[in-house]
Amino acid sequence: MRNAFLLSIMICFALVATAQKKLNLNDVSLSWQVVENQHGGKNQFLSKFVLVSPKVSLPSSGWSLYFNLPRTIDPATVTPPFQVEHINGDLFRIFPKAQNAFAKAKPIEISFAAGEWAVNFTDAPSGPYLLLDADRTKGFPVRNYKIIPSTEPRQYLRFASDKIGLITPADVYQRQASIQPIAADQLPPIFPTPAEITRKQGFAELSANTVIESDAAFGAEEIFLKNALQELSVPAKEPSTKIRLVKADLPEEAYKLTVQPGLIEISAGSGAGIFYGIQSLESMFPLYSWAGTKKMISIPAMEVNDKPRFAYRSFMLDIARNFHSKEELKKIIQLLALYKVNTLHLHFNDDEGWRIQMPSFPELTAVGSKRGAGFESGEHLQPSYGSGPDITLKRGSGSYTTDEFIDILHYARDRHIQVIPEVETPGHARAAIVSMKYRYKQLMNAGKKSEAEKYLLSDAADTSVYSSAQGWSDNVMNVAMPSVYVFIDRVIQDLQDIYKKAGVPLKMVHMGGDEVPAGVWEGSPICQALMKQEKTNSVDDLWYYYFRKVNDILEGRGLKMYGWEEIGMRKTMLDGAKLNIPNPDFVKDRFTVDVWNNVLGWGAEDLAYKLANAGYQVVLSPVSNFYFDMAYQKSFDEPGYYWGGFLDVDKPFYFIPYDYFKNAREDLLGNPLDRSIFIGKERLNDYGKTNIKGIQGLIWSENMISPERLEYMLLPKLLGMAERAWAPTPSWSTETDTAKAAAHFNAAWSTFVNTLGARELPRLDYFAGGFNYRIPEPGVIVRDGKVLVNTQYPGLDIRYTTDGSDPLPTSKIYQGPIDDNGKIKVRLFSSTGRGGRISVAR
Repeated sequence: MRNAFLLSIMICFALVATAQKKLNLNDVSLSWQVVENQHGGKNQFLSKFVLVSPKVSLPSSGWSLYFNLPRTIDPATVTPPFQVEHINGDLFRIFPKAQNAFAKAKPIEISFAAGEWAVNFTDAPSGPYLLLDADRTKGFPVRNYKIIPSTEPRQYLRFASDKIGLITPADVYQRQASIQPIAADQLPPIFPTPAEITRKQGFAELSANTVIESDAAFGAEEIFLKNALQELSVPAKEPSTKIRLVKADLPEEAYKLTVQPGLIEISAGSGAGIFYGIQSLESMFPLYSWAGTKKMISIPAMEVNDKPRFAYRSFMLDIARNFHSKEELKKIIQLLALYKVNTLHLHFNDDEGWRIQMPSFPELTAVGSKRGAGFESGEHLQPSYGSGPDITLKRGSGSYTTDEFIDILHYARDRHIQVIPEVETPGHARAAIVSMKYRYKQLMNAGKKSEAEKYLLSDAADTSVYSSAQGWSDNVMNVAMPSVYVFIDRVIQDLQDIYKKAGVPLKMVHMGGDEVPAGVWEGSPICQALMKQEKTNSVDDLWYYYFRKVNDILEGRGLKMYGWEEIGMRKTMLDGAKLNIPNPDFVKDRFTVDVWNNVLGWGAEDLAYKLANAGYQVVLSPVSNFYFDMAYQKSFDEPGYYWGGFLDVDKPFYFIPYDYFKNAREDLLGNPLDRSIFIGKERLNDYGKTNIKGIQGLIWSENMISPERLEYMLLPKLLGMAERAWAPTPSWSTETDTAKAAAHFNAAWSTFVNTLGARELPRLDYFAGGFNYRIPEPGVIVRDGKVLVNTQYPGLDIRYTTDGSDPLPTSKIYQGPIDDNGKIKVRLFSSTGRGGRISVAR
């Protein structure tokens, strides 16, 4: 009997070893494509995998294909003999449910229907890997994975009323037709556009040996400027120009810059003002200064009087969904400083990761910063957003040590950027919840019950059933547990200690507050008991209980409350229908709220103005204009989501902060906007204007799989936001005559895109090591036998071929209409020879 048992064990190990060999990464290929949207006349799309193992047969059972998908799969639609299981979040597995024969090299087709629709490749399953039932700790990434583009209307039109197909070169041409080329010397010499510029005669010349004299208050800025000159490729000649940094009676962040032969003077009332004067000076450095060409820097004489339009100019970066290295974050900070953005809102924890080491809670990063296969042990998180099975992959996994974060804080401080940490609660908290469960188990095993329960964030007796917007069923803290508030207080203390050690002030903490799903807390006995204690019949009221206690924690530590728009809202009823209103209970506390929901057609277009008029401090963070992770346009090859609409650089640029109804132009589908959606909406009153704190661009990192992708989605959109945050109110935004407003806008838009094409994008080819900004495809039409080409950014090289080959940096430069021979291809190139997408003349 014993020998038979040992023999069976040996056979199992042999089968596992054989199966692992069969699932060799180089042996298996996978493709995916959309079959059709509106499958079966429903809001769902049908797609299919094709799995091929060319060398050996796949096992008849005992294996699964795991993948991430931001949709809900209908189990009844999966091709037999396969079935699907939703694990949690966006993780699914498909597996053969019975013994089946899979022949070598024979394609295995697996179709399934999933909710909503698919338009671009971001909608595809991501991070596929194979896993054996016999060893669930090791996954095998499918490296040979191909996403087949959608080319037919049934594959990319979402539903019957979706009339706009994938964008064509002719569409691009028409969209860019109003852009007029402007000579470089006619463009504003500084970006973002200053309040006042007066041009003078002559030039000031700078070298690496330029003498800098500084008021004692501006020692840090003097060092920054010296380092900037040393970093540039400038010959160390005898100084012919002196730079003075002078203390003056000017408002915070305002500055005066005077350039004349032999002398450059920057005056300001604060270090921030001096710094922005330096940034404006650097903005006038010739492009070769960044490219490594050793020449003297000549700055044209002028006088600049400048100040920001908004005191709060922010960029939010999510490092939780996908991690971004310290080096990349520093590079982004350099970029923000160049364009005078003064706040980095750091979204460092979420369901999918906790990214900053907390001295009191090593588990938060030891467990909560890692993703991979074998997550059932609770020792790390599951794969999300295509991060795959490898726990060491520095995208799904990764975190900053305390010292690394302090280094980041110093780097930002030296560039006058405040870093506001976001502790996402009570929803979007799964990384923390799983980490504290792990801590609990470890301490319980050690017999330390009271210590184990001290920071627990979830209740095992809670039977609540819910699904978050991202598909999680266990990502919300239980607000009836005292340990939740002990945990939050300790995290806040750790953050304060880190900032204190860094010597950097911490004035407010963002406490999240968004997307807590329906069904939360309903099945929790302790929540029901708390409701009786608080004399309420609705779990909605626990929300206000929670944020009152959290605000008390922050106030006790001298900090201000900051959060998403939901922290300022109250749920109520009107005529039997649910209604959200500004919560009067927290107005006196002066909460600051990021208002993201201005989705055109969803009904909350005026939410930011309602909250500002009610007395909340509002940071305008609207998805329709400033969610930089939205795809640029409707094209299968464009990365990014589009639930808030497609978003190119024009939408940040044409945003009117105090009246964004006025210039809203298109709906979610890209159709001309039905302006009746604004009837009855609340407009911003004069009191409300005083509560608009500023504006913020945002990147959620679900699809930011590399530094290159992050930079592609960020740039040049950030420049549109920077212009709106800093530059004076443009005339086109206040002009009441429609025709005049349109003329003013078209002139301003041409100036803006010419500035980007001639100066800012070429600068970004070299600044901070160079950025992977998006190079758009050229617009192309065929008219009267001629091929006409235009560009969104005059100044970038337009090159073409006439033999059907792909244009290269050495191809002919477009200078005028080309004879159409049916083989014309056109492409834009950066100053470094990096090419964008190719347009074909048709």
